[in-house]
Amino acid sequence: MYIRRTVCVAVMAGMAVLGVANDQKAKPAASPAAAAAAPIAMNSPDYVIGDSDVLAISVWHEPELTRSVPVRSDGKISLPLLGDVQARGMTPAQLQVKLTQQLHSLLENPEVTVIVQESHSKRFNVVGQVIKPGEYDLSQRVTILDAIALAGGFRDFAKVKRIYVLRVSAEGKAQRLPFNYKQAIHGDLKQNFDLEPGDTIVVP
Repeated sequence: MYIRRTVCVAVMAGMAVLGVANDQKAKPAASPAAAAAAPIAMNSPDYVIGDSDVLAISVWHEPELTRSVPVRSDGKISLPLLGDVQARGMTPAQLQVKLTQQLHSLLENPEVTVIVQESHSKRFNVVGQVIKPGEYDLSQRVTILDAIALAGGFRDFAKVKRIYVLRVSAEGKAQRLPFNYKQAIHGDLKQNFDLEPGDTIVVP
């Protein structure tokens, strides 16, 4: 009787282990690469302020300093008392700390809040032989094929093997990245890379 009971317990334990293993196979953990590809929304603490974004600056009990300001092409914003302040490349929280520090010498215990009101820096362009050329939002992950779909697809005489992406690096250096639509739709995943803010897709 003791031996039979021991065998039953062992069998049940083995089945439980197999069940856990199957559950783990059915629900794989997200890979680091997938997590890195997740979109960064403008209300995320990781959002990085860029040119043309509109920021809502609020200073407690200081209505003259509370306003919406655009980030200029030089990456700066203009505020009363402070003048020009560099905002590009900072998160809202970092800019909030910076403004609070600068106002300390002018106000008693300033309380500053910075919110991205409008996101315009995370954009890309599609030009050339597409149905709907123009500027599109890049607040989430977008590949070249996604972008072509957003632009309505190709016109009749588009040269789909000679598409390229114009990209300007942070140092101001221009790159021309080729894209072959035929290869991409036939499984060449290297062709279908992610777009970056400021990219321009050219469809000749």
